[in-house]
Amino acid sequence: MTFLVVLAFFILLLLGIPISLVLGMTTVLYFLLVGNPILLESTPMRLFSGLENFGLLAIPLFMLAGELMNSGGITTRLVKFSRVLIGHVRGGLAYVTIISNMFLASILGSANAQAAMMSKVMVPEMEKEGYKREFSASLTLASSIVAPIIPPSMIFIIYGTLSGTSIGGLFMAGIIPGIMYGIGFVSLIAYLGYKHNFPKSEKATTKEIISSTINVLPALLVPIIIVVGILSGVFTATESAAVACLIAFLIGAFWYKELKVKTAPKILINTVISTATVTFLIAMANIFGWMIAFEQIPQLVANSMLSFTENPLVFLLLVNLMLLLLGAVLDGIAALIILIPVLMPLVVAFQIDPIHFGVVICINLTIGLLTPPVGTGLFIVSSIAEVRFEKLVKAILPFLIMGILVLFVITYWEDAVLLIPRLLGF
Repeated sequence: MTFLVVLAFFILLLLGIPISLVLGMTTVLYFLLVGNPILLESTPMRLFSGLENFGLLAIPLFMLAGELMNSGGITTRLVKFSRVLIGHVRGGLAYVTIISNMFLASILGSANAQAAMMSKVMVPEMEKEGYKREFSASLTLASSIVAPIIPPSMIFIIYGTLSGTSIGGLFMAGIIPGIMYGIGFVSLIAYLGYKHNFPKSEKATTKEIISSTINVLPALLVPIIIVVGILSGVFTATESAAVACLIAFLIGAFWYKELKVKTAPKILINTVISTATVTFLIAMANIFGWMIAFEQIPQLVANSMLSFTENPLVFLLLVNLMLLLLGAVLDGIAALIILIPVLMPLVVAFQIDPIHFGVVICINLTIGLLTPPVGTGLFIVSSIAEVRFEKLVKAILPFLIMGILVLFVITYWEDAVLLIPRLLGF
């Protein structure tokens, strides 16, 4: 029976059926094969209960904030500010892409949304400057993985909700790793720029720098208010999403005056579609996790791991290798929801800090966006930037290697992750 369920899971995946439907269909097939009507009768309730969590409310709110900022002209001003500061150095526009993604990461919290948005903006601009299109697309995709690391982060919200870990603590823990990824990609660009003689733009005048700085200050209010509000205890991480929406609306509508009433339907429809996609996946993954728990797979995995090693460092290595392989064939959020019930007992047994482990597992699964054959980020950017999938995969390899190197540094340098949370009492 178990063999048939596993076989059905992989056949459905290979047929190209969306992962959320694969999880649901596989679970229903299992319950039919078991022949227990109570499990099937309880399935609708489990689907609903999987979404009954206050922390998940932050997901649609942060998505709405991102839509408001994009439509309100905040995104373009952040990109322009980055370009004015460093666009004149060799490879300047490549650096601008990385810095802009770090700015946007403090607002959007979704790598896929950020990759899609930045591909539309930066790939044509970089091609005009003389960069190869596949390189521009790969850089845009790679630097978008900081979105789920620098707060706010949708994947941190999901991990915190499932594991009972402080979402505010996870947000603060993502700051230094996000900066480390920025430094890693900047270093890689510096090497590639020297090797391939990247182009550079004209240096901005002092007047342009001052003007751009003044223009961008209101845009920077959103991430500042989010972080300061959480740290001061004025509002929770979830409530900060609602505050971000309000600030983004006020800035876009009344300061920049680019947010128009006629764009409201499109903003709300995009938010609803994105939210429905994520929450449907969470609901389906919840019943899949229920099936796994019914089969006592978490206990079997825990016992196997504990019999294999008692060293937490070896355990973290094994988890990283497993997740890198899994992230290549499974959506990151789905993998996270499935694996948390399996891995959390082991995290407790090995006395690993759940905040540190959460950052490691979330970064690892985010790297899966860059990994063939089913990295969703690859398909999104390939489509938007009009780059052949094979060329994009080849161009992304140096960034993928850098991403994995930084991941292992974060895994074994615990203080880099926990320094800020510990200082703030999380």
